[in-house]
Amino acid sequence: MAKIGESEWIWRDGEFIRWHDATMHVLSHSMQFGSAVFEGIRCYDTPKGPAIFRLREHLKRFLDSCKIYRMDPPHSLETLIEAHRATIAKNGLRECYIRPMVVRGYGAAGMVPFDSPIETFVPCWPWGAYLGDAALRDGVDACISTWNRVAPNTIPAAAKIAGNYLSGQLVKMEALRNGFDEAIALGPDGMLSEGSGQNVFLVSGGVLYTPPIDGTLLPGITRHSVLTIAKDLGVETVIGPLTRESLYTCDEVFVCGTASEVTPVRSVDRLPVGDGTVGPVTRAIQERYLDTVKGRVPDTHGWLTFVHD
Repeated sequence: MAKIGESEWIWRDGEFIRWHDATMHVLSHSMQFGSAVFEGIRCYDTPKGPAIFRLREHLKRFLDSCKIYRMDPPHSLETLIEAHRATIAKNGLRECYIRPMVVRGYGAAGMVPFDSPIETFVPCWPWGAYLGDAALRDGVDACISTWNRVAPNTIPAAAKIAGNYLSGQLVKMEALRNGFDEAIALGPDGMLSEGSGQNVFLVSGGVLYTPPIDGTLLPGITRHSVLTIAKDLGVETVIGPLTRESLYTCDEVFVCGTASEVTPVRSVDRLPVGDGTVGPVTRAIQERYLDTVKGRVPDTHGWLTFVHD
């Protein structure tokens, strides 16, 4: 897996600090208890300059996650939008990954976090395809994880909070140790939920299917983009519960997320998906998605925020 890159500057609560100055105390609340809200956002190089994909929607979810966890950063949505644009510009990047974070600092010693100060950071760095260029082209081999996703009303799956991703780590590490590229987890009811950090889609008979937002998975921004693109392409979509075995008998499978983009899955539990190659619906959605984020087709949905005016 790719290691994190570095840039020169990170935005912190209205000012820029050097990359290696963005440190926290070992006993900060976020270090102790995982109480950090974050997002993953991509900026792409387009013919009109660097453009951030669905920045407003990501930051709306970012602030919603803060609200769920009773965190109150002193920055408006518009301020955060400008912070992202400014950070990319100051670092001189044309294409990058952005990970805004709201963290609870040093103060509270126990679980109750209210004595810990709130800090907001916007780092960004160069990062290519999450699973590699070959994965986007040829697909990946996935397995069904032995780890289930969280049950509704245990921890809020709709919040993008650092502690939630302990589950994703277990799912991913198990897959890699067993010779797979990725894994798909089931919910507590045994129905399909999500990957280690991606939403899941399958195609059967030309119809696109994906699990519902049921309290076990993150409502992905890329998931919403895929559903919108499918509608634009005239692909019928169904949102509803899906069984594990549907992955074995369908024609196509893909996972999607900001990091993973739209990645085909060529096998599940060592059973080929369809004929084991990337299917036509997956490829059409992937191509339209990549053409959209890279500014090669008109931005009919207003999804791109350009870094420079």
